[in-house]
Amino acid sequence: MSTLTHKNYLAIAIPFTISTVTTPLLGAVDTAVVGRLENASYIGGVAIGAVIFNTLYWLFGFLRVSTSGFSAQSLGSNDPDDLYYAYFRPLVIALLISTFFVVFQYPIIKGAMAIYQPDPDVVRHAETYFNILIWGAPFVLINFVNLGWLMGRKRIKETLFLQISTNVMNIVLDIVFVLVFRMEVAGVAWATLISQTYGFVLGMFLISKRIRLLKIRQYASRLFDPEAVKKMIVVNGDLLIRTSCLLIMTNMFIAKGSAMGQNYLAANAVLFQIQYIIAYFFDGFANASSVFAGESAGQKNLKGFNRTVSISNVHVAWAGAVATLILFFFHTPIIRCFTDLPEVISLCDQYMGWLMVFPLFMGLGLVYYGFYTGTTFTGPVRNSLVIALAVFAVAYFTAIPVFHNHGLWLAFTLFCICRSGVLFINLKRLRTSVFAPKTGIEAGPAV
Repeated sequence: MSTLTHKNYLAIAIPFTISTVTTPLLGAVDTAVVGRLENASYIGGVAIGAVIFNTLYWLFGFLRVSTSGFSAQSLGSNDPDDLYYAYFRPLVIALLISTFFVVFQYPIIKGAMAIYQPDPDVVRHAETYFNILIWGAPFVLINFVNLGWLMGRKRIKETLFLQISTNVMNIVLDIVFVLVFRMEVAGVAWATLISQTYGFVLGMFLISKRIRLLKIRQYASRLFDPEAVKKMIVVNGDLLIRTSCLLIMTNMFIAKGSAMGQNYLAANAVLFQIQYIIAYFFDGFANASSVFAGESAGQKNLKGFNRTVSISNVHVAWAGAVATLILFFFHTPIIRCFTDLPEVISLCDQYMGWLMVFPLFMGLGLVYYGFYTGTTFTGPVRNSLVIALAVFAVAYFTAIPVFHNHGLWLAFTLFCICRSGVLFINLKRLRTSVFAPKTGIEAGPAV
């Protein structure tokens, strides 16, 4: 890998940002179109349904993240076998997990309703949304693998086209099914399912242009090599714990909003959709950092890794400043893009201040996450979320009784600060462990 420049970095980061930021736009459009219906129960139903699928899919989001890391390392090592294993191993896992989701769909939805205990109208809309969209599980998880593999190989045009075309189709169908055909929540679900199917078909086509899919028979006997499987289990296990902590926090957040009533649930759902857009904006930079960090790890190039960190720091700073300024000056029109219900808009205005500081506290953690996933040194990622969740839980049970919904947002902000702080502190340990593993230097325990 030649010396990384800001131009090289942005050539990867900008397309990744454009492609990833369209993902939360789906949830934003879902919220916006049902926010034009007659009451807040539609927003609540879609919010609850979306959280269920976020729980299912984010829990196994390591399929995209770890695939991208292993794929990037295969790019650095230039080993054709690594290239195939980086795709086929997670593909088999995706098939197994998605089959489980479809088979056990009934207990999943009933269990979720028992946890959230929303109003009856919200339950009805959430179940409609879930019962349609659960059939897209295989398409979603396999597309995680497709997307991660393409990202790791720096297939920028394919990645961009796959995500944007899928998400644009979803957005257009959302608007047509809900606002034109008046299909309400079912229209949102069908729009998403159709788009997921399209994304799967397109993704398999793009992958087939780069590797011979029938070679899975040739590699089948070595797909589960003990050493390789152990590495995958460690990495994916760390990321699974990380995502579990993130989802526990998200579900606690949504459940508390639901307990406060429909309007608070709706307002928090709107603000969380805005937060998702910001997070995915940073995720584009994280993906770029992951690719360059992974390539450096494959080459054992510490200088290249340090250059990646240096350049990433610059772009974290300016991206955080820009996002905060946009929220400060344009928060009212942004909120009105999601709903025209006066009581929900009023509540959003009250709590927007917490969202304004989100980019400053979370940006570093989101981008630094890419260094760890790209090098597949994921222990600190796991630990950062465990610590952050513990801090969130303390604030959740102590601040909310005193400050109500402000206490909930305080807990979320403290979660973000802790996550970023732990990843920053462990960066030196990453360098020692990944790039100088045989020096005899003890890295010490991760924070």
